[in-house]
Amino acid sequence: MTTIADDFDFIIQPGWRGSATDHWQSHWEQRLNAIRVQNDNWEQPDLDSWLTGLDHALSQARRPAIVIAHSLGCITVAHYARLQPGRIAGALLVAPADVERPFVPRELMPFAPLPRQPLPFVSRVVASDNDPFCKSARAARMAGYWQSPLTWLRQAGHINVASGHQQWEEGLALLPPLLERARAQGSLAA
Repeated sequence: MTTIADDFDFIIQPGWRGSATDHWQSHWEQRLNAIRVQNDNWEQPDLDSWLTGLDHALSQARRPAIVIAHSLGCITVAHYARLQPGRIAGALLVAPADVERPFVPRELMPFAPLPRQPLPFVSRVVASDNDPFCKSARAARMAGYWQSPLTWLRQAGHINVASGHQQWEEGLALLPPLLERARAQGSLAA
């Protein structure tokens, strides 16, 4: 018996410094048989290089692609959407990093300004009400810019290993509705 997940390829787009083996993205990569974006340097992110890495991962997909991004990876996806609007079928954008916040690390500054155009594919932003890298109002503003529904997690930090999110089974429950929306919007080739 097949599921709707069988209609899609999954792309894992980590954030700054990558996603270690105990990060939920690494667990999901295995569980979903996903393609992980490979970048030359996770410590010194370069927007053009990250866009190229995402593009390369998407070129490996054989079915419509759902990108599962975390932190700075969310901002990468939003920038990519401006350049290649038809390559992504949908995106789950978890804990987007605010690259315009005061005292943002200099490594993240080249990813500013935040893309403010609606995303040309179905998406969902997942944010925490106490994320140290993105205040609630800013996460809501990003979701508004991107015209993406927003799911709030209470006291979930940056939704990473440090905040207790290793397997993050609850997060997987957000995928089926996103996949249904992607299918309904005609993201699947006939």
